[in-house]
Amino acid sequence: MRLRHALLSLLAMASINATADEWDGRWTLGLGGGGTLGVSEAPEQAFNLLGRIYGIYHINNYVGIELGAQTTMVSSKEFNAATWGDYSTSILQPDLKLRLYPVRGGIQPYLTGGMGMMLYTVDSVANSADPAATLDGSVLSAVLGAGIVFMIGDNFGIDVQGTTNLSLSDDQINPTTDGNNDAYWGLMFGLSYTFGTSSADRDGDGLTNDDEKVRGTNPDNPDTDGDGLQDGSEVNSHSSDPLKVDTDGDGLNDGAEVNEHSTNPTKADTDGDGLDDGMEVNTTMTDATKADTDGDGLQDGAEVNTHKTDPKKADSDGEGLTDGSEVNNHKTNPLAADSDNDGLNDREEIETYQTAPMNRDTDNDGLSDGEEVMKYKTQPKVADTDRGSILDGVEVKRGTNPLNADDDIDRRPKLEVGKAIVLEGIVFETGKSTIKAESEPILNGVLQTLSENPEVFVMITGHTDNVGKRNSNMKLSQARADAVRAWLVAKGIESKRMSTMGYGPDRPIVPNDTDENKQKNRRIEFERVK
Repeated sequence: MRLRHALLSLLAMASINATADEWDGRWTLGLGGGGTLGVSEAPEQAFNLLGRIYGIYHINNYVGIELGAQTTMVSSKEFNAATWGDYSTSILQPDLKLRLYPVRGGIQPYLTGGMGMMLYTVDSVANSADPAATLDGSVLSAVLGAGIVFMIGDNFGIDVQGTTNLSLSDDQINPTTDGNNDAYWGLMFGLSYTFGTSSADRDGDGLTNDDEKVRGTNPDNPDTDGDGLQDGSEVNSHSSDPLKVDTDGDGLNDGAEVNEHSTNPTKADTDGDGLDDGMEVNTTMTDATKADTDGDGLQDGAEVNTHKTDPKKADSDGEGLTDGSEVNNHKTNPLAADSDNDGLNDREEIETYQTAPMNRDTDNDGLSDGEEVMKYKTQPKVADTDRGSILDGVEVKRGTNPLNADDDIDRRPKLEVGKAIVLEGIVFETGKSTIKAESEPILNGVLQTLSENPEVFVMITGHTDNVGKRNSNMKLSQARADAVRAWLVAKGIESKRMSTMGYGPDRPIVPNDTDENKQKNRRIEFERVK
């Protein structure tokens, strides 16, 4: 009953604690004892004690090489020299065997076989012994057997083995000769210790050899895929595939992601910006751990794929607005400093002039914002800067000053063939033909009329009052008519379209009897002749 309980306990311990199946390269040392029973000419064989020491090198999970030695005695049951075949022989037998394990685990059955050398000494011999027999010597032996090992944990084992040990000669163990080779049976119970454990890690990569076999990695190479990360680190720390150089297929090997770029080797786009880590590192040179490398408010992927802006430059067009501000807030073009091409860059429009960066003529006055600011000095947000009722663009087109309300009234003369028109407001310096500046609004009106009507030809006539000598007044009136003609020619009117005449005091329009009337008679007239 006690033996039964002990056996059950042993089986339980073996099944629970010894489930290892990794034996490659491990060593086992064992020490055993048991008994032997001779097979020879004696009519009755005695049971004798056996002692054995052995070592095993495990080539792999299935094959082990055992080198051992055992000592025993084989003899007849009760020696009597007169009894045919009785004997007593001491044996020391070194041997070399193979062990074949069909399965490994807590319980390990095996077959064994090999060769030995029986070193024997015949201690007692019957009268029937062959006189020529050698009583002290050695003989080769063949060893065959089977056994089972009950593992206790990863290292200790109970080894039970039965063998037959066959001498390759008849008369060495028992000198009595009957034509059959002598042999003996052996039964051993041994205690073994195996060095190393099933959790051994031959390559020191942090994965046991067993685990590596399951995963398909090389237990002799700490970095199976050669990506710069040890297999254990990939499995236990980074959750990457130790069989793939680039687990996430992003163009960076796993080792570079962990050790150089601090990216996630299992996520192709670590920062989630729309660009794979490999593209960021190798192509766009952006930070694979930052969604917005330049901090401009646009993710790197959007900059590269959608807006074609520079993901490393917050202001791609260099006008002073970040790309994100342009795209998200102002709806301007982050690749064009002047989105509406009005002559003002987008930042100037937004921050300085408060104009619309996507409308080249914010006030719709016919002038671009840039023209108003840079050229005409008008207000780009006020259509009629001088409040004179005429749009700035219209004033510029017709030649009046968009900053002067006084010239907004249409002063263009209506010229009819054969009908003279007095140009009131043309003023000269006293006694001279020099035109004063205040005359320009009237002259601009004439200029516009002649410019808009290139088919018109005119006569410009000068007139004076009756003060002074007639001859002097005639010359003065002619000079003043010529001065008006010269002003218009300087503004681009062809000279051939204009003729002049000075009439002096000869053609008054009112009597020269008062100062007021004399002022009216001092005049310039236009008359359309064609």
